[in-house]
Amino acid sequence: MRTVDEYLAECLAVAEPLPPFTVILDDAVGCIVAEDVRSLVDVPQADLSGRDGYAVRVADLLGATREAPVTLPVLEEIRADNVAASSLIPGAVTRISSGAVLPRGAQAVVPIEWTDQGRAEVQIFGMVSEGDNIRRQAEDLAAGEVILPAGVRIGSRQIALLASAGHSRVLVHPSPRVVIIAIGDELQEPGLPATHGKIFDANSHALATAVRDIGGTVYRVGSVSDDKRELRELLEDQVVRADVIITTGGLSYGGGDTLKEVLSPLGSIRFDNVAMSPGRQVGVGKLDDATIFCLPGSPVAAWTSFEVFVRPALRKMAGHNHIFRRSIPARVLRGWESPVGEQEYVRGVVAGNPTDGYRVEPAGDPQRPLLTGMSEANCLAIVPAEQTTVAVGDVLDCVVLNR
Repeated sequence: MRTVDEYLAECLAVAEPLPPFTVILDDAVGCIVAEDVRSLVDVPQADLSGRDGYAVRVADLLGATREAPVTLPVLEEIRADNVAASSLIPGAVTRISSGAVLPRGAQAVVPIEWTDQGRAEVQIFGMVSEGDNIRRQAEDLAAGEVILPAGVRIGSRQIALLASAGHSRVLVHPSPRVVIIAIGDELQEPGLPATHGKIFDANSHALATAVRDIGGTVYRVGSVSDDKRELRELLEDQVVRADVIITTGGLSYGGGDTLKEVLSPLGSIRFDNVAMSPGRQVGVGKLDDATIFCLPGSPVAAWTSFEVFVRPALRKMAGHNHIFRRSIPARVLRGWESPVGEQEYVRGVVAGNPTDGYRVEPAGDPQRPLLTGMSEANCLAIVPAEQTTVAVGDVLDCVVLNR
């Protein structure tokens, strides 16, 4: 019997980060930056107008008020797409669009609302200070500056930054490609008529969703027979497109569950009993170049094993710096008996805040791993293996789940 910590360490040991490669920006969303990224240009690349208005010299507006406006000639109009260089002479202004390159000699931009919007000449109703309404060259990014350090997850905000800095591609750790297989002759796809002796396959759907939630690319095979030849052929077919294979079911010691027998000649996979509840029987190893995780068939046990062992391993493979969910201490509101010698993961509902503290109570009966309790839970309350009684007022670490 292995401890949870021992088995987690083994799962993380086989989950090496995937080799980085360069992708276009559209394909980088959700991936982790593999190296520091530097700006290729200054942003902005020149001094720009921050408002629609008039580029001016500050001294030309001295004393301007709404009651006593200053009237100045308009030399030209500069739009945002104008690339020709221009200059501003003393005693005159240039009408300018937001985002347009500032003419040489201009010290500020007067907002168009402060004027009569004249085109040949303009009345200005107020003074400005040097630098007002100007976006200075490189005030956002300087060429050569690190804009994204390695380890950052790329989302829409980071895509905007990369594109503005001149990048069309970026080196990333790819999201793992994960094949999900549920094993058992008793399984059938949801949506079919209920049949005596059959159960609906919840595990492959739940695990596929869990993988997508962390950014993985999922190939859900669904349920497959316990037949040895069929199972072996399926595994051999699927491994060519997988970085990771996750199986669920097929681990019982009874003669009808064949996964261990099928996998033994195909790869280096170790099966263990882990001192945890729910769960216990799990497997991990390599099948060709793919990492394989073998989880129990019970839906609650499979989901719990995924959360404890597989989720952090997948995040490590994807290059994340932080691979574990957040954990908070919470005071127990309702006690229960915990299994002897097993680290228990209880589906719980946690509430509270950092100032007043957190409280947790089980979602349903802790001793019965029911799907209803799992669906209601927003945390996993961890009971150490040496603790057999959880009393009201005890403090447990609670792994916070995203709802």
